[in-house]
Amino acid sequence: MVTVSEAFYRVLRHHRVTAVFGNPGSNELPFLTGLPKDIPYYMALQEGAAIAMADGYAQASGSTGFVNLHAASGTGNAMGCMTNAASGHTPMVVMAGQQARRYVPVQAMLTNVDPVRLCDPLVKWSGEPLRPEDGPALLSKGLMLASAAPAGVVYLSVPLDDWDEPADEAALAHLLGRRTEAAPVAPQHALDVMVDALEHAAAPALVLGPGTDTEAGHRAAVTLAEHAHLPVWLAPSAPRAPFPTRHPCYRGQLPSAAGAVGEALAGHDVVMVFGAPVFRYHAPSSADFLPPGVALYGVTDDPDEAARAPFGRIVVADPSDALVRVAKAVPHTSRPRPTPRVLPEADTGGPAFSAEAILDAIDRGKSDDAVIALEWTSVDMLRDRLTLTRPRSLYYPAAGGLGWGLPAAVGLRLGCPERPVVALIGDGAMQYTPAALWSAVRHRVPVTFVVCVNTKYHALQEFSEVLHVPEGGYLDIPGIDVLHLARGYGMRAHRAETLDDLTEAVREGMTAEAPRLIEVRQR
Repeated sequence: MVTVSEAFYRVLRHHRVTAVFGNPGSNELPFLTGLPKDIPYYMALQEGAAIAMADGYAQASGSTGFVNLHAASGTGNAMGCMTNAASGHTPMVVMAGQQARRYVPVQAMLTNVDPVRLCDPLVKWSGEPLRPEDGPALLSKGLMLASAAPAGVVYLSVPLDDWDEPADEAALAHLLGRRTEAAPVAPQHALDVMVDALEHAAAPALVLGPGTDTEAGHRAAVTLAEHAHLPVWLAPSAPRAPFPTRHPCYRGQLPSAAGAVGEALAGHDVVMVFGAPVFRYHAPSSADFLPPGVALYGVTDDPDEAARAPFGRIVVADPSDALVRVAKAVPHTSRPRPTPRVLPEADTGGPAFSAEAILDAIDRGKSDDAVIALEWTSVDMLRDRLTLTRPRSLYYPAAGGLGWGLPAAVGLRLGCPERPVVALIGDGAMQYTPAALWSAVRHRVPVTFVVCVNTKYHALQEFSEVLHVPEGGYLDIPGIDVLHLARGYGMRAHRAETLDDLTEAVREGMTAEAPRLIEVRQR
């Protein structure tokens, strides 16, 4: 007899799920009784950390993340990091348990929290089996939906007494034989319009987002920029870095305010956007979205992103595929080449250092194949000081939800063990999911964590100035000892007293076999 538990793991293998991340409760323990040795289970001490580890793993490995969480309260604790997974289109199945079927009336009396409905605003689909034998089919459906464009999070809730029940073996045989394939491809006539617009534009520009951070998309973006002599921007608050930061066409990241975006793109008559929303705005502005006379064209695989764009001609399709086809079709141009930009010199005075100097020191120490997990949010607009030449080299919380970066770095290294990972974390952001340091130590995941200590909520202090809010010291966060926190979880920790010390510590981390934390003081 094949049990529901055994059937679940067969379905996971069939869909190439290679790891489970979790922070289970009592309702989830029966799922672990059948855990096979070829699918490792990575334990997190907090639910948000489990989500972020699975998020990083899925993005780095190209597989679907699978998370085992406790039901209502556990799901609630995970919601912050789940917003990043949903906004980042990370394929993920979150599976929680629920009371035994014979206890359901009692459960209804004890609580009115429904974890399935709790997740509805964030997930593509949620479900629970009507019969125990329906569970494997719902899992298969969830895995396929999670990876279907636009990829995202699905939620599955399974009663704790289902696992030892007999599976429907005939249905299981069909599940293990079926596949779905779907690649939304832009119609050629829509791309012909974009190619024609580029050929006839006087001063076109290119804006890229996470949807083109693939091997093919990265190459095509460089080819298109060089053939058409296009200045290239990243979309506002982009969670990936899909273009080389030292390329002469690169212009940096667009700001996240309507007026500021308009100013950055002033002087251009055609703007092409691939793989990003049009646009994400964070800072308030009463200015118009774009200067008059600018025509915008875009490609996204998310119909919701296309529908909410306030302007432009948007195609719903695979943005990397569209970018490859447009790059092949656009001929070399006689327009002048963009003038390479020069980054300003950093102030290297200490003992507390400028953000620019810290980033430069890290850049000197990291290897070319290093992956950056960035949750030092106050330096988002300075990320260009990092030399990034390869796709999938930088990851940032897609919805801006803090607590993601530290555990995501662990998942990134597990998902792509051949590339070293450096996590750049603010001292405030570290406090959301510090328990992920334990997971890194427990599973011996060699991530280099660089925690930048400024003893204040720097990003909000900047917004206080924008919004004309008296700051008054409310956003200071003194008294946190980062080194003792890390050592308490069993991690090697070190304070970099000089920029050279920081560079050398990062360089050593490129070949380290265990995780380590470096603290550096920022002014």
